[in-house]
Amino acid sequence: MGENESGSSVDIYRDTPVRFLGYANEVGEAFRALVHVRWVRLSYVVASGYVLADTQDKAGKELKNGAAMSKVGIAAMDTLVWQAFASVIVPGFFINRLCAASLFGLAKALPTVAESSRKWAVTGIGLGSIPFIIHPIDNLVHKVMDNTTRKWIGP
Repeated sequence: MGENESGSSVDIYRDTPVRFLGYANEVGEAFRALVHVRWVRLSYVVASGYVLADTQDKAGKELKNGAAMSKVGIAAMDTLVWQAFASVIVPGFFINRLCAASLFGLAKALPTVAESSRKWAVTGIGLGSIPFIIHPIDNLVHKVMDNTTRKWIGP
């Protein structure tokens, strides 16, 4: 763990470009119409690996700081659930459905345009939507967890 210019600690999984690994599945979903499904699945492996690495990091930090095992478990569960929903499940589903609807809509609206062109357009729509969905999804997952799991397990 490093420090930034102001001297505060840098979370490699949230404050550096490593964070983009969590978006790998969104990229995979955007390209689904153009690539073999194995590449989409691989993107989920990358994103899930990121989630597990961040989970281990947060639990490891609690353990290193001498926290009780219950606090280590809570940190691990909170990180795992939040990252799974905010980085993999919700955005992956959203991009998948957005691209499927876009491909269907383009086929109906522009049937004379080549299918390969429509697929590239759909990929552009999917990729272009990623920056706009990140913060709303993060905020939604925080709000849901603040009112469910975080209430149940305590601070």
